[in-house]
Amino acid sequence: MAQQEQNNRKEKSELHPRNKHRSRYNFKQLIATSKELKRFVFKNEHNDDSIDFADQSAVKALNKALLKYFYNIAQWDIPQDYLCPPIPGRADYIHYVADLLGSSNKGKIPKGANVNVFDVGVGANCIYPIIGHQEYGWSFVGSEIDPLSVESAKRIIEANKPLQGALEIRQQSSKMGIFRGVVGGKERFDAVVCNPPFHSSLKEAEQGTRQKWRNLGGNEKEVKHVLNFGGNKAELWCPGGERAFVEQMIIQSEQIKNQVLWFTSLVSKSANLKSIYSALVKANAFEVTTVQMSQGQKISRFVAWTFHDEAAQAEWVKGWKTEPKKETVKPEVKTK
Repeated sequence: MAQQEQNNRKEKSELHPRNKHRSRYNFKQLIATSKELKRFVFKNEHNDDSIDFADQSAVKALNKALLKYFYNIAQWDIPQDYLCPPIPGRADYIHYVADLLGSSNKGKIPKGANVNVFDVGVGANCIYPIIGHQEYGWSFVGSEIDPLSVESAKRIIEANKPLQGALEIRQQSSKMGIFRGVVGGKERFDAVVCNPPFHSSLKEAEQGTRQKWRNLGGNEKEVKHVLNFGGNKAELWCPGGERAFVEQMIIQSEQIKNQVLWFTSLVSKSANLKSIYSALVKANAFEVTTVQMSQGQKISRFVAWTFHDEAAQAEWVKGWKTEPKKETVKPEVKTK
């Protein structure tokens, strides 16, 4: 009985039931998969194996091991000071999006290359396409405004055979463009995922990094060396912050409403929901839903919306049984 209670405590029951990371990290297995992780592992005050989550190099090594062990991604890396994502939480988003697609398909979750997902701001880490493809076989297109992130994501795809031919990265040239210039006029996507920049200024982003550093146990003397820890400027902030970004995304989603079944975006600040819901009413979204997620003490959520009624959704999912035609998107040509 005592052993059973101990195992229950190790189970992260708040994560999605299909999430592979519900159990505590088995560092022996992870080290056997990725030797690089070994030098970062130590015994904590509870005599459990752990790493220093305030150490960027340690977190990166952990991610490499997780991606290799659980997702068959042998080669993964990101540039210095770029966002190093917590994989369990990123996996939760993908699994709940899978449930969302299933809700349009009589509860059956679609799998395979015929399911196309668009990732707004794919980032240097390319994490959502990796998990979505390796878990469900989906095809992905990721857009990104930062050239170094584009290069990084492409390198990850090129270095891993399971991802080749299933994931595509497109450069977004416009600061205000979310779908314009990267989504072709005849393309169809079954879902859009997005992790928007949540700060409204560089100063606010730096304050958030300082608070995160303190929460992880870092001291004030070290904080000035880690202001970029957890993401570069393009990943962390934009004018108006998360609320403005998602509202602009909603406006542009109406312009391609017939090309996407479900739009979704993470919303980190619950205070932004009221304004986002108002924007969705103005855009005449047919259905709006908010999915709550929990990773330990952290509560997160994503808002999802569609412009298709029940009959249109039923018609849409028939396309999952047939091979979609690929469209090549040409870069925007700017004229003076």
